[in-house]
Amino acid sequence: MVDGRMGSMTLSRIAVAGSSGLIGSALVRSLAGDGHEVVRLVRRAPRAADEIRWDPERGYVDTAGLAGCAAVVNLAGANVGSRRWTEAYKATLRNGRVQGTAALARAMASLAPDERPAVFVNGSAIGYYGETGERAVDESAPAGEGFLASLVVDWEGAAGPAREAGVRTAFARTGLVVAREGGAWQRLFPLFKAGLGGRMGNGRQYWSFVSLHDEVAAIRHLLDTDGLAGPFNVTAPQPVTNREVTEAMSRVLRRPAVLPVPAAVLQAVLGEMAGDVLGSARVLPARLLESGFDFAFPGIEDAIRAAAG
Repeated sequence: MVDGRMGSMTLSRIAVAGSSGLIGSALVRSLAGDGHEVVRLVRRAPRAADEIRWDPERGYVDTAGLAGCAAVVNLAGANVGSRRWTEAYKATLRNGRVQGTAALARAMASLAPDERPAVFVNGSAIGYYGETGERAVDESAPAGEGFLASLVVDWEGAAGPAREAGVRTAFARTGLVVAREGGAWQRLFPLFKAGLGGRMGNGRQYWSFVSLHDEVAAIRHLLDTDGLAGPFNVTAPQPVTNREVTEAMSRVLRRPAVLPVPAAVLQAVLGEMAGDVLGSARVLPARLLESGFDFAFPGIEDAIRAAAG
Protein backbone atom coordinates (compact mmCIF):
# COMPACT_ATOMS: atom_id res chain seq x y z
CA MET A 1 0.00 0.00 0.00
CA VAL A 2 1.04 3.60 -0.62
CA ASP A 3 0.06 5.79 2.31
CA GLY A 4 -0.19 9.44 3.24
CA ARG A 5 3.40 9.59 4.43
CA MET A 6 4.50 10.61 0.91
CA GLY A 7 6.06 8.18 -1.49
CA SER A 8 9.40 8.74 -3.18
CA MET A 9 10.35 8.70 -6.85
CA THR A 10 13.39 9.39 -8.96
CA LEU A 11 14.45 12.97 -8.42
CA SER A 12 12.83 15.01 -11.16
CA ARG A 13 12.12 18.49 -12.45
CA ILE A 14 8.42 19.22 -11.86
CA ALA A 15 6.48 22.31 -12.96
CA VAL A 16 3.68 23.53 -10.69
CA ALA A 17 0.99 26.06 -11.62
CA GLY A 18 -0.91 27.53 -8.69
CA SER A 19 2.12 27.11 -6.44
CA SER A 20 1.13 29.97 -4.12
CA GLY A 21 -2.30 28.54 -3.24
CA LEU A 22 -3.22 26.37 -0.28
CA ILE A 23 -2.59 23.03 -1.97
CA GLY A 24 0.12 24.26 -4.33
CA SER A 25 2.34 25.70 -1.61
CA ALA A 26 2.03 22.52 0.46
CA LEU A 27 2.85 20.40 -2.60
CA VAL A 28 5.91 22.50 -3.45
CA ARG A 29 7.21 22.12 0.12
CA SER A 30 6.69 18.36 -0.07
CA LEU A 31 8.40 17.95 -3.44
CA ALA A 32 11.32 20.25 -2.62
CA GLY A 33 11.73 18.56 0.75
CA ASP A 34 12.30 15.26 -1.05
CA GLY A 35 14.91 16.79 -3.33
CA HIS A 36 12.87 17.39 -6.49
CA GLU A 37 13.56 20.47 -8.56
CA VAL A 38 10.36 22.51 -8.62
CA VAL A 39 9.73 25.22 -11.20
CA ARG A 40 6.77 27.51 -10.58
CA LEU A 41 4.55 29.09 -13.20
CA VAL A 42 4.08 32.79 -12.45
CA ARG A 43 1.93 35.50 -14.05
CA ARG A 44 4.65 38.15 -13.97
CA ALA A 45 8.11 38.40 -15.44
CA PRO A 46 10.26 35.59 -13.95
CA ARG A 47 12.69 36.73 -11.27
CA ALA A 48 14.55 33.46 -10.76
CA ALA A 49 15.66 30.38 -12.66
CA ASP A 50 12.90 28.33 -11.04
CA GLU A 51 10.08 30.44 -12.52
CA ILE A 52 8.19 30.12 -15.84
CA ARG A 53 6.02 32.88 -17.26
CA TRP A 54 2.40 32.15 -18.11
CA ASP A 55 -0.93 33.94 -18.51
CA PRO A 56 -3.74 31.40 -18.07
CA GLU A 57 -6.59 33.75 -18.99
CA ARG A 58 -4.90 34.57 -22.30
CA GLY A 59 -3.79 31.00 -22.90
CA TYR A 60 -0.05 31.76 -22.89
CA VAL A 61 2.76 29.56 -21.55
CA ASP A 62 6.52 29.93 -22.01
CA THR A 63 6.73 26.49 -23.57
CA ALA A 64 10.52 26.31 -23.43
CA GLY A 65 10.31 26.38 -19.62
CA LEU A 66 8.43 23.07 -19.62
CA ALA A 67 11.00 21.28 -21.77
CA GLY A 68 12.75 18.61 -19.76
CA CYS A 69 10.21 18.56 -16.94
CA ALA A 70 9.18 15.07 -15.90
CA ALA A 71 5.74 16.23 -14.84
CA VAL A 72 3.40 19.21 -14.73
CA VAL A 73 0.88 19.84 -11.94
CA ASN A 74 -1.85 22.41 -12.50
CA LEU A 75 -3.60 23.70 -9.37
CA ALA A 76 -4.29 27.23 -10.63
CA GLY A 77 -7.67 28.95 -10.52
CA ALA A 78 -9.53 31.72 -8.72
CA ASN A 79 -11.03 30.73 -5.34
CA VAL A 80 -14.53 29.34 -5.86
CA GLY A 81 -15.71 30.43 -2.42
CA SER A 82 -14.07 33.83 -2.07
CA ARG A 83 -17.01 35.93 -3.33
CA ARG A 84 -20.54 35.86 -4.71
CA TRP A 85 -20.97 34.20 -8.07
CA THR A 86 -21.77 37.16 -10.26
CA GLU A 87 -21.75 36.52 -13.99
CA ALA A 88 -18.41 38.32 -14.17
CA TYR A 89 -16.88 36.18 -11.42
CA LYS A 90 -18.21 32.96 -12.94
CA ALA A 91 -16.44 33.98 -16.16
CA THR A 92 -13.24 34.50 -14.13
CA LEU A 93 -13.58 31.06 -12.55
CA ARG A 94 -14.14 29.45 -15.93
CA ASN A 95 -11.49 31.30 -17.90
CA GLY A 96 -8.66 30.71 -15.46
CA ARG A 97 -9.31 26.98 -15.20
CA VAL A 98 -10.36 26.07 -18.71
CA GLN A 99 -8.02 28.36 -20.65
CA GLY A 100 -5.12 27.75 -18.27
CA THR A 101 -5.46 23.97 -18.56
CA ALA A 102 -5.76 24.20 -22.34
CA ALA A 103 -2.65 26.38 -22.56
CA LEU A 104 -0.57 23.92 -20.53
CA ALA A 105 -1.89 20.95 -22.50
CA ARG A 106 -1.09 22.61 -25.83
CA ALA A 107 2.36 23.63 -24.63
CA MET A 108 3.22 20.06 -23.59
CA ALA A 109 1.86 18.63 -26.83
CA SER A 110 3.98 21.04 -28.87
CA LEU A 111 7.26 19.82 -27.37
CA ALA A 112 9.38 17.15 -29.00
CA PRO A 113 8.70 13.70 -27.52
CA ASP A 114 12.07 13.54 -25.77
CA GLU A 115 11.44 16.92 -24.07
CA ARG A 116 7.74 16.42 -23.28
CA PRO A 117 6.61 15.82 -19.67
CA ALA A 118 5.49 12.26 -19.09
CA VAL A 119 2.77 13.11 -16.56
CA PHE A 120 0.13 15.83 -16.23
CA VAL A 121 -1.83 16.02 -12.96
CA ASN A 122 -4.59 18.57 -13.34
CA GLY A 123 -6.59 19.91 -10.44
CA SER A 124 -10.33 19.31 -10.65
CA ALA A 125 -13.29 19.22 -8.26
CA ILE A 126 -16.07 16.99 -6.96
CA GLY A 127 -18.41 19.71 -8.19
CA TYR A 128 -18.43 17.48 -11.28
CA TYR A 129 -21.16 15.34 -9.64
CA GLY A 130 -23.46 18.20 -8.68
CA GLU A 131 -26.05 17.54 -5.98
CA THR A 132 -26.07 13.87 -4.95
CA GLY A 133 -28.20 13.98 -1.80
CA GLU A 134 -27.69 10.80 0.24
CA ARG A 135 -26.64 8.86 -2.86
CA ALA A 136 -22.96 7.89 -2.80
CA VAL A 137 -21.09 8.37 -6.08
CA ASP A 138 -17.65 7.42 -7.34
CA GLU A 139 -15.74 8.10 -10.55
CA SER A 140 -18.14 5.95 -12.58
CA ALA A 141 -20.99 8.43 -12.01
CA PRO A 142 -21.94 10.87 -14.79
CA ALA A 143 -21.62 14.64 -14.52
CA GLY A 144 -24.30 16.42 -12.55
CA GLU A 145 -26.09 19.66 -13.27
CA GLY A 146 -25.30 23.28 -12.45
CA PHE A 147 -22.50 25.77 -12.94
CA LEU A 148 -19.77 23.82 -11.13
CA ALA A 149 -20.55 20.56 -12.90
CA SER A 150 -20.41 22.17 -16.34
CA LEU A 151 -17.24 24.01 -15.38
CA VAL A 152 -15.48 20.78 -14.35
CA VAL A 153 -16.53 19.01 -17.55
CA ASP A 154 -14.97 21.77 -19.65
CA TRP A 155 -11.98 22.06 -17.31
CA GLU A 156 -11.06 18.39 -17.66
CA GLY A 157 -11.85 18.41 -21.36
CA ALA A 158 -9.33 21.19 -21.90
CA ALA A 159 -6.50 18.75 -21.08
CA GLY A 160 -7.22 16.84 -24.29
CA PRO A 161 -4.14 17.97 -26.28
CA ALA A 162 -1.77 16.59 -23.63
CA ARG A 163 -3.60 13.28 -23.40
CA GLU A 164 -3.70 12.93 -27.19
CA ALA A 165 0.06 13.59 -27.31
CA GLY A 166 0.66 10.59 -25.05
CA VAL A 167 1.10 12.44 -21.74
CA ARG A 168 -0.37 10.39 -18.88
CA THR A 169 -3.10 12.71 -17.60
CA ALA A 170 -4.85 12.39 -14.24
CA PHE A 171 -7.52 14.63 -12.72
CA ALA A 172 -7.55 15.20 -8.95
CA ARG A 173 -11.23 15.81 -8.19
CA THR A 174 -10.75 17.42 -4.81
CA GLY A 175 -13.32 17.78 -2.04
CA LEU A 176 -13.36 20.25 0.85
CA VAL A 177 -9.79 20.54 2.14
CA VAL A 178 -9.48 20.61 5.93
CA ALA A 179 -6.81 23.25 6.66
CA ARG A 180 -6.47 26.40 8.71
CA GLU A 181 -4.58 28.22 5.94
CA GLY A 182 -7.29 28.29 3.29
CA GLY A 183 -10.50 26.90 1.88
CA ALA A 184 -13.77 26.49 3.76
CA TRP A 185 -12.09 25.54 7.04
CA GLN A 186 -10.09 28.76 7.11
CA ARG A 187 -13.41 30.46 7.86
CA LEU A 188 -14.76 27.73 10.10
CA PHE A 189 -11.88 27.57 12.59
CA PRO A 190 -12.16 31.20 13.86
CA LEU A 191 -15.95 30.93 14.15
CA PHE A 192 -15.84 27.73 16.15
CA LYS A 193 -12.98 28.95 18.35
CA ALA A 194 -15.11 31.99 19.19
CA GLY A 195 -18.04 29.74 20.09
CA LEU A 196 -20.04 30.97 17.09
CA GLY A 197 -20.03 27.76 15.09
CA GLY A 198 -23.06 25.72 14.17
CA ARG A 199 -24.65 23.60 11.50
CA MET A 200 -25.51 25.18 8.16
CA GLY A 201 -29.06 24.79 6.95
CA ASN A 202 -30.57 21.50 8.13
CA GLY A 203 -27.11 19.97 8.60
CA ARG A 204 -28.03 16.80 6.73
CA GLN A 205 -26.06 17.64 3.58
CA TYR A 206 -22.93 15.56 2.99
CA TRP A 207 -19.51 17.19 2.95
CA SER A 208 -16.82 15.17 1.21
CA PHE A 209 -13.61 16.30 2.89
CA VAL A 210 -9.91 15.55 2.73
CA SER A 211 -7.04 16.58 5.01
CA LEU A 212 -4.40 18.82 3.45
CA HIS A 213 -1.80 16.14 4.18
CA ASP A 214 -3.77 13.49 2.30
CA GLU A 215 -4.50 15.89 -0.56
CA VAL A 216 -0.79 16.43 -1.15
CA ALA A 217 -0.03 12.73 -0.67
CA ALA A 218 -2.69 11.81 -3.23
CA ILE A 219 -1.23 14.18 -5.82
CA ARG A 220 2.20 12.68 -5.14
CA HIS A 221 0.67 9.23 -5.59
CA LEU A 222 -0.80 10.23 -8.96
CA LEU A 223 2.60 11.58 -10.01
CA ASP A 224 4.53 8.54 -8.80
CA THR A 225 2.36 5.62 -9.88
CA ASP A 226 2.63 4.41 -13.45
CA GLY A 227 -0.62 3.88 -15.30
CA LEU A 228 -2.85 6.14 -13.21
CA ALA A 229 -4.88 8.27 -15.60
CA GLY A 230 -8.34 9.82 -15.78
CA PRO A 231 -10.42 11.08 -12.83
CA PHE A 232 -9.61 10.34 -9.18
CA ASN A 233 -11.79 11.58 -6.33
CA VAL A 234 -9.51 13.03 -3.69
CA THR A 235 -11.85 12.76 -0.73
CA ALA A 236 -11.69 10.80 2.50
CA PRO A 237 -13.34 7.35 2.38
CA GLN A 238 -16.26 8.29 4.65
CA PRO A 239 -18.06 11.56 3.79
CA VAL A 240 -19.88 13.10 6.73
CA THR A 241 -22.86 15.37 7.14
CA ASN A 242 -22.53 19.03 8.00
CA ARG A 243 -24.04 18.21 11.39
CA GLU A 244 -21.27 15.66 11.99
CA VAL A 245 -18.66 18.24 10.95
CA THR A 246 -20.15 20.67 13.44
CA GLU A 247 -20.05 18.11 16.25
CA ALA A 248 -16.45 17.14 15.44
CA MET A 249 -15.32 20.79 15.38
CA SER A 250 -16.99 21.33 18.75
CA ARG A 251 -15.23 18.31 20.28
CA VAL A 252 -11.78 19.10 18.89
CA LEU A 253 -11.86 22.81 19.74
CA ARG A 254 -13.82 22.28 22.98
CA ARG A 255 -16.31 24.98 22.14
CA PRO A 256 -20.11 24.91 22.00
CA ALA A 257 -21.67 24.78 18.55
CA VAL A 258 -25.25 25.88 19.10
CA LEU A 259 -25.76 28.68 16.56
CA PRO A 260 -27.18 27.17 13.36
CA VAL A 261 -27.12 29.30 10.22
CA PRO A 262 -30.53 29.12 8.51
CA ALA A 263 -30.59 28.29 4.81
CA ALA A 264 -32.37 31.58 4.04
CA VAL A 265 -29.53 33.57 5.59
CA LEU A 266 -26.89 31.68 3.60
CA GLN A 267 -28.83 32.23 0.39
CA ALA A 268 -29.15 35.93 1.09
CA VAL A 269 -25.43 36.32 1.87
CA LEU A 270 -23.90 33.93 -0.67
CA GLY A 271 -26.37 34.05 -3.54
CA GLU A 272 -25.98 31.20 -6.05
CA MET A 273 -22.89 29.92 -4.21
CA ALA A 274 -25.13 28.98 -1.25
CA GLY A 275 -26.13 25.90 -3.24
CA ASP A 276 -22.56 24.61 -2.90
CA VAL A 277 -22.70 25.01 0.91
CA LEU A 278 -26.23 23.69 1.38
CA GLY A 279 -25.95 21.05 -1.34
CA SER A 280 -25.01 17.47 -0.59
CA ALA A 281 -22.09 15.71 -2.29
CA ARG A 282 -21.46 12.18 -1.00
CA VAL A 283 -18.36 11.32 -3.01
CA LEU A 284 -16.19 8.22 -2.58
CA PRO A 285 -12.51 7.81 -3.65
CA ALA A 286 -13.00 4.42 -5.28
CA ARG A 287 -10.20 4.61 -7.88
CA LEU A 288 -7.71 6.12 -5.42
CA LEU A 289 -8.29 3.27 -2.96
CA GLU A 290 -8.14 0.68 -5.74
CA SER A 291 -4.76 2.08 -6.80
CA GLY A 292 -3.30 1.30 -3.37
CA PHE A 293 -3.52 4.68 -1.66
CA ASP A 294 -4.11 4.68 2.09
CA PHE A 295 -5.34 7.79 3.88
CA ALA A 296 -3.38 9.02 6.88
CA PHE A 297 -6.41 10.95 8.24
CA PRO A 298 -9.53 9.12 7.03
CA GLY A 299 -11.91 10.41 9.72
CA ILE A 300 -13.23 13.95 10.07
CA GLU A 301 -12.06 14.31 13.66
CA ASP A 302 -8.57 13.11 12.74
CA ALA A 303 -8.46 15.57 9.85
CA ILE A 304 -9.59 18.45 12.04
CA ARG A 305 -7.05 17.58 14.74
CA ALA A 306 -4.28 17.47 12.12
CA ALA A 307 -5.30 20.89 10.81
CA ALA A 308 -5.62 22.36 14.31
CA GLY A 309 -2.04 21.29 15.04
